Amino acid sequence: MDRSEREAFHPVRKHLVMPRPRDPSGRNGPSIDETRGPNWRRSSWGLYVPASVERSVEQRILEAACLLPTYGGVTGWAGLYWQGARRWFTGTTGSGLDRPVSLAVGGCDIRSQSGVHVSAERLDPRDLTVVDEVALTSAVRSVCFEMRYASHERQAAIVLSMAAYDDLVSVDELAEYAARHSGWTGIPRCRAAIPLAEENCWSPTEVEMVLTWRLDAELPRPLCNQPVFDRNGRHVGTPDLLDVEAGVVGQYDGAFHLAGAQRAADERAEERYRDLGLECFTMVAADRGDTSRMAARMIAARKRGLWEAESTRQWTVEPPSWWIPTHTVEHRRALDSEQRRRLLRYRAA
Repeated sequence: MDRSEREAFHPVRKHLVMPRPRDPSGRNGPSIDETRGPNWRRSSWGLYVPASVERSVEQRILEAACLLPTYGGVTGWAGLYWQGARRWFTGTTGSGLDRPVSLAVGGCDIRSQSGVHVSAERLDPRDLTVVDEVALTSAVRSVCFEMRYASHERQAAIVLSMAAYDDLVSVDELAEYAARHSGWTGIPRCRAAIPLAEENCWSPTEVEMVLTWRLDAELPRPLCNQPVFDRNGRHVGTPDLLDVEAGVVGQYDGAFHLAGAQRAADERAEERYRDLGLECFTMVAADRGDTSRMAARMIAARKRGLWEAESTRQWTVEPPSWWIPTHTVEHRRALDSEQRRRLLRYRAA
């Protein structure tokens, strides 16, 4: 029998391969001899997939999920990725190493193994769901788990902000959930991070910039990705950070923004802001390692702002009547599929 005939493809996500146990006959899985050869790899204790199967993020999650007992679910970053949060919850560390897939199993006892983290914390059945044949914890529990075990409060705020980016959970939903789970490990860190999170930041580095503004520079909370219009209702731009009171725009420029065409577009946008009387500053990757220096630049930019009365400004944040707002999770959830495609596609830039 050809090996491909013994591959068990996932019933919904056909590009994934279900791990199989050994089959002495070799009909429904690899034989014992085959598992000792180069054509099959062990995905976990007692389960195998063809060696040619790519260990993509989804495949790693699926292989880990096969270890779940009857009661349990994939949680943390992996649970969010499986539910669609694939841009920012990629399962890798900052140095590019794979993060383990976390399994919430309540009181069940399962064997720990490489690439898998087992959480035996209490597990309410209301926190379990099934998506495409894989048992998961709910989005709000998965986010709470990631926040509780984040390295610090700022990282926890980034977790919530990026989950909100994908509309899997709102800040209010997470706050309500955290309030009902006061005894959990790490819940103080989670709760402290909630007021630091943003529902309309489009990348982790944007959240970092906002937190530098708020915590290091000790400046008032800004608006994030707030559309700016001229007095004729023309959309001028959507800056990463906007201080309405002082009239200051902040932008984070990563590697993408340093390329020729994008750099030119960013410079034109800055010119438009300045023409309307807005002061501008830019944060780049090198600034992330020196928050005190960046905070000083932010404070200086705010001092340079015109601090105009709303009635005398050449710009406004009041949208024209036809504008469809997308700045909260609630607003974005209300969009239909075509509106999401059309209105949210620019966030990928």
